[in-house]
Amino acid sequence: MGNDTSCIYGRHPVTEAIRSGQTIDKVLLQQGTRGEFEKEIRHLCKAAGIPMQVVPREKLSQLVSGNHQGVIALVSLGTYYALEDLLPNIFERSQTPLLVLLDGVTDVRNFGAIARTAECMGAQALVVPQKGSALINADAMKASAGALSKIPVCRERSLSKAVELLQQSGVRVYASDLQAEQCVFELDFRHPTAFLLGSEGAGVSPALLRQADARFIIPQSGETDSLNVSVAAGMMLYEAIKQRLTKQ
Repeated sequence: MGNDTSCIYGRHPVTEAIRSGQTIDKVLLQQGTRGEFEKEIRHLCKAAGIPMQVVPREKLSQLVSGNHQGVIALVSLGTYYALEDLLPNIFERSQTPLLVLLDGVTDVRNFGAIARTAECMGAQALVVPQKGSALINADAMKASAGALSKIPVCRERSLSKAVELLQQSGVRVYASDLQAEQCVFELDFRHPTAFLLGSEGAGVSPALLRQADARFIIPQSGETDSLNVSVAAGMMLYEAIKQRLTKQ
């Protein structure tokens, strides 16, 4: 029996949901779909900035119990924002930007935990890529203890372009990197700051590391290779808020 509650399925319902602007995490299209509908759904997803994935029919049948007609839209439990719209509002409110960029963080529990810590530490937004990112689903919402309904999530087509936008707006981008020489507490996060974190397996991609204004490492004395990404995010954000709350 599929879980239909967070899905829209069927060709007409899915296309109408996209056209109406409903917040959709991802569209799943059945492998082998061809013709005008395949062209239409690809065009709609691209125009709306919705990731589309081609999957076997069995995958679709596991998700819903009804006649899915070869296409399912996974409905988001949250709303996505555009960084170019959100960033000016942060400055207009006379706030010092503190943002978290996630490169390849696909585990919903880590995503939710990062959102919870970020919201508690006063970060104004999370920034994720359209592809290769955890979704705002029930598991992520639970892991965030509801924080994903409070902190904006910006879904960008390109994290590289997002980094460029931040830097052009006066926000310094700091990347977590196990090969870095500077420690996290040696940097100044009192100015507009964005933290860039990667997945535990691959870390931040080399291209994004090259774009960052600086790289840092969280010092460790144990033998474990690396910290859980959500724990690492908490340490970075705590260092930022500690610096900002400390009287100069």
